[in-house]
Amino acid sequence: MPRLRLEGVSKRYGATVALRRGDLSLMPGEVHVLMGSNGSGKSTLSKIIAGSVRPDDGVIESDGSVVTIPSPQAARDLGIAVFYQELSLAAHRSVVENICLPGLNSAEGLFRNRAEMVTAAEPFIAPFESVLGEGFGLDVPVGRLRADQRQLVEIMKTLAAKPDILIFDEPTSALDRAQVECFMAVLRELKANGKSIIFISHRMNEIFEIGDRVTIIRDGETVSTSALADTTMEAILRTMTGEGATGPSAPAPATAAATETPQRPTIKLKVSNLVAPGVNDVSFELAAGEILGFGGLHGQGQSAVLRALFGASKSRSGDIQVGTTKVKGNSPRASIREGLAYVSGDRARDGVIDGRSILENTVPIYALKNRLFIASPRSLGDKAKEALKKLQTKYQTLFHAINSLSGGNQQKVVVSRWLMAPPEVMLLDDPTKGIDIASKTELFRVLRELAAEGMAILLYSSEDAELLENSDRVLVFNNGRTVRELKGDERTRYHLYHAAYEAA
Repeated sequence: MPRLRLEGVSKRYGATVALRRGDLSLMPGEVHVLMGSNGSGKSTLSKIIAGSVRPDDGVIESDGSVVTIPSPQAARDLGIAVFYQELSLAAHRSVVENICLPGLNSAEGLFRNRAEMVTAAEPFIAPFESVLGEGFGLDVPVGRLRADQRQLVEIMKTLAAKPDILIFDEPTSALDRAQVECFMAVLRELKANGKSIIFISHRMNEIFEIGDRVTIIRDGETVSTSALADTTMEAILRTMTGEGATGPSAPAPATAAATETPQRPTIKLKVSNLVAPGVNDVSFELAAGEILGFGGLHGQGQSAVLRALFGASKSRSGDIQVGTTKVKGNSPRASIREGLAYVSGDRARDGVIDGRSILENTVPIYALKNRLFIASPRSLGDKAKEALKKLQTKYQTLFHAINSLSGGNQQKVVVSRWLMAPPEVMLLDDPTKGIDIASKTELFRVLRELAAEGMAILLYSSEDAELLENSDRVLVFNNGRTVRELKGDERTRYHLYHAAYEAA
C-alpha cells in the first residue's frame, strides 16, 4: 500500500494554472524522484504535500485514508518533513537550536535546556562529522556559517523531525562531493529503515545513484512514472520537455549577397572574468540590436550576473565595458551613468516606489541622468506620458498612486522609467514575473522594437517559452558559470535542459 498517494491534485492562482493534474504514489522504503522543467508544477505539488499550499481539487491519501493537509502543522502531524531549497533556518539562533526546532513546538520542548538539546541533536550531526569544516560548532549562530554548512544544518533539522515522509528539494546544491557522499549514505539508511523520500535534484548522477522511481511533470500535469533502472537521461529529458534532440536545419543555399563577408556587429557590452556572489568567472559579449538570454535551472547564477553588472552586489571583480567605456565603480549609480538599466521581476523590492505617484515612479532615472534637482511636474509630465504610452500603460492620471495600478501596469511603469532616457544596455531579471499574459505580450513587443532600434538586451526569464521565443542566443548557466551557448535551431527546451543537467 502506498504511504502517500495524490490523484488529480490541482492549483490555480487566478487565471494562472500552477498545477493542472498532479498524480504521485509514494511507497515505504522508496526514494521517489520528482522532475520537471522550470515552472512545470513540481514545487507546487511539493508544497501541497507540505501543507503550505492548499489544493483546489484532487484526492490525497495517507496509508489508504483520505486526508486534507491544510497547514504545515497538519503535515507534521502526518509525519511529513520538508527540506526547503530556500532555507528555513533562524539565522540568529545557534546550530543546536535550529536542529531542535521541530521538537520545540510541544509544551515540554519549551523547557529543554542546552544539554538536552545537544543530546537530541547529536545523532543527526554525527553522520556529517567528517565534512562539517572549520567554523562549525553547536553554539555558533547559523548566520555565521558558510552556505554549505547552513545547508547541512537544514538537512539535520529535517531529519530531527523523525518523519516517515521526507521531501528534499535540491538538498545538495551547495554541498561538495564529500558532503554529498555523506548525505547519500544517510538516504540509504533512511530507505533501509522504511522511510519514504521525495527527492528533487538537478544533478542527474545523484538521481540515478539514489532514486528508485521517477515521476515527471510537464506543463502542470503528471505525464509519466517509471523505474529509474528502466530509463535514461535522454528519455527523461524528452518526456520533461516534450521534444526530441533535433539538430539544426540544413543551411539555405548560398547567394551572391550571402557569400559576402558579414559586417561585424557593434559590441555594446563586453564582460570579462566577472566574479561576484553567485557568479563564477563569467565572460560574454552582447551586440547592438541583440537579445541575449540567460537560461538553465533556477538559481544557477542568472540573476546574480545581472545584479552584479548593475552594481547591486556587495563585491565583484572582472571587467565590464559598455561600448568603448569601461565601467568604473561598483554601484547602480555608476552603472546608470555608463548606460546600463536594470528591471527586476520583484517590483515590490527592486521596482516601485511604494505610496508615491505614477509620475514620481516614472521620472527618477531621467532626473538623475539630467541632474534635475528641481523640476515642475508639468515639465516632466509630457515626457512621462510618452514613455508610458509605448507600453500602453493604463492609468487615470500621473498623480494617482502607483498602488492604484494592476501588477502588470506597475511593471510597465518600472520599464517606462528607463525609456524616458533610453540606456545602451537593458538588464532584465525575470521582468514578467507575476504579470498577466496581455502585459507580457506588450512588454516583449516593445523590447523587440527597442532591439531593432539598436538597444542591447540581456534577458533572464524563469519561463522557458519566453526565453526561447524572444532571445537570439541563450547562455545556459550552472553553478554560477556559463556551460553552453544555444543558437539557431538549438534553442529548444530539450537542448536547454540537456545542457543544464549534463553540466550538473
